[in-house]
Amino acid sequence: MKLEYPVYRDKVMGCWAGKNVGGVLGAPFECKRQFNGDVDFYTQDLSKGPVPNDDLDLQIVWLAAVERYGRNVNASILGEYWLSFVTPNWVEYGTGKSNLRAGLLPPLSGHVDNVYRNSCGCFIRSEIWACLAPGQPQLAAQYAREDAIVDHSEEGMYAEIFTAALQSAAFVESDPNTLIDIALSYVPADSALARAIAEARRCYQNQVDFREARKRVHNTAPGTFGLQEWTLDEIPVKDNEGMELGTPGFDAPENVAFSMLAWLYGEGDFGRSLCLANACGEDTDCTCATLGATLGIIMGAKNLPEKWLAPLDDKIATLCINRTSEGVWVPATVTELTDRVVRQAPLFVGQQLCDIYAPGGVVFECRSGRGLYCPQSARYLKGLNGHKKDIDLTPAEVAALTPYHVRYAYPAFSMDVDYRGSVTFTPGIERRITVTLVNSFTQYQQQWARVTLYTPPCAAVSSPRTVMLPLNNHVGAKAECTFAFTADETAPAKLELLVDVALEGRHSNGIAKVTLMAAEAETGL
Repeated sequence: MKLEYPVYRDKVMGCWAGKNVGGVLGAPFECKRQFNGDVDFYTQDLSKGPVPNDDLDLQIVWLAAVERYGRNVNASILGEYWLSFVTPNWVEYGTGKSNLRAGLLPPLSGHVDNVYRNSCGCFIRSEIWACLAPGQPQLAAQYAREDAIVDHSEEGMYAEIFTAALQSAAFVESDPNTLIDIALSYVPADSALARAIAEARRCYQNQVDFREARKRVHNTAPGTFGLQEWTLDEIPVKDNEGMELGTPGFDAPENVAFSMLAWLYGEGDFGRSLCLANACGEDTDCTCATLGATLGIIMGAKNLPEKWLAPLDDKIATLCINRTSEGVWVPATVTELTDRVVRQAPLFVGQQLCDIYAPGGVVFECRSGRGLYCPQSARYLKGLNGHKKDIDLTPAEVAALTPYHVRYAYPAFSMDVDYRGSVTFTPGIERRITVTLVNSFTQYQQQWARVTLYTPPCAAVSSPRTVMLPLNNHVGAKAECTFAFTADETAPAKLELLVDVALEGRHSNGIAKVTLMAAEAETGL
């Protein structure tokens, strides 16, 4: 399917304009568990422009990374930008930064000791990947995961993968139920996110009263974002009777589902849909902004109601970007942000020979129909010749990995280091890590890989320190080894090891640092 440049640009403009509208609408009601059904327009004084909102400005940092690194951007690069240019230290943002500073790579940085790893801080960053990969939800989902694992994991990560895939597909598809089905194909079917969205759809199909639907969605995956400003005895009884308290930090599933619920009940009306999202309470600026961006992509900027756009006057206000260091140019308007994004998109999707300034601009080659869904994991019979087959894990398979898998990509192979459920070690107790190698699907040759574990003197290796593994190019072929070692009582509080992989007869090699923290005795490693 082809996406003409003028249509693409209008949809990108609609995305950021809708994001801006939703964030401003929902901001005054964020962190409140209440039904805001009487709100039908902005409640702030916007005479001096829109209020700042992290839902949009965090993505400006990601755009700066893409402008420098292009499609080579990954979680490690985003983590460096996160440390340098993102100022907030609240909950998951701060925990992710703390873990990165301690030497824990993504996805460990987003998971370890992160009570808010399932919260809303990363699904609000999905639009940049959708706009850079229009009509390519598999690509958008891939980069959304790299983004998410910097400071989230599990349900928080699923939420960003879901929204990025949905919004990417929205460039070429407009039916809500089809788009939801496409996006769900990229996340685990048994996730709380999928259950909450299913409940939203069930309520709409059965025409459940919207207030009751809000309660049912909440109780399917109860969060606590709406309780942050109240003590337990201050929670309003009105409209909240029967709503479970929820688990602190478990916020992404219900808030994404609230956006879907409002979209379905809004039935195509931009303003009504956003006001319904706001009516649900909880993380209102996020639910409204995500839905506003989605509707903006589908409708295009030209079709968004002037009533909602005029008070914002195309302006962007930022909150979370460090402007004291060089590296991030902050746009002042939605138009500036749109122009910067559309310049990057052709290279990001691999259309290198194009000129967006030529008459008509670039034409994007997009997926359509079943091609928008996540590929099935069993798409090739194992053992077949891997020639010209993409044998990497699908986005859904990668999303299903535990957060203790750290993945690396090199020109001729990829490497997965499995920490086996923990980032700790105990002196005197054997510790194991597993290394898995997969032949790159771009290098159609059989290889032999030499894998070596380097340890400091305080750690004795009880398995072979170096192994030689055949690395075939057949579908499903991989090379795997497990290293066992024991640290003694002289080990420091932070133990750093190196895994070195070299391919025989090739100059390609890769080195991964494994960082472990001293802990009390534990089992099951």
